Amino acid sequence: MKFAHLALPVVAAACLLTAGCASHPAYYAPPPPPPPGYGVPPLIARADHEGFRSGTEDGARDAYNGFGYHPRHDGKFHSTPGYDPGLGPYGAYRDEFRRSYLRGYDQGFHRR
Repeated sequence: MKFAHLALPVVAAACLLTAGCASHPAYYAPPPPPPPGYGVPPLIARADHEGFRSGTEDGARDAYNGFGYHPRHDGKFHSTPGYDPGLGPYGAYRDEFRRSYLRGYDQGFHRR
């Protein structure tokens, strides 16, 4: 019984420590921001610009003339004008041009 008088303070301290920790929510820091990215390659930027501009013009023209909504039937959609071989491969330019053309045609046709 030598240590009986120490048991009460030890148990009380253990209860206070565990109860105090449970009352505070855990804090998780948000992850760091991603590293700075690289800009859009010039080939893709040009294809996006040329495709969207051409699509907007053709869509507005077709809507004004009362033609139906047929963006894939236009010659520019298939010929993909504005390609510069010095900027990169034609396939990447063609794909981005056509995506942007369809987006621009939709906007021009519906006057958005």
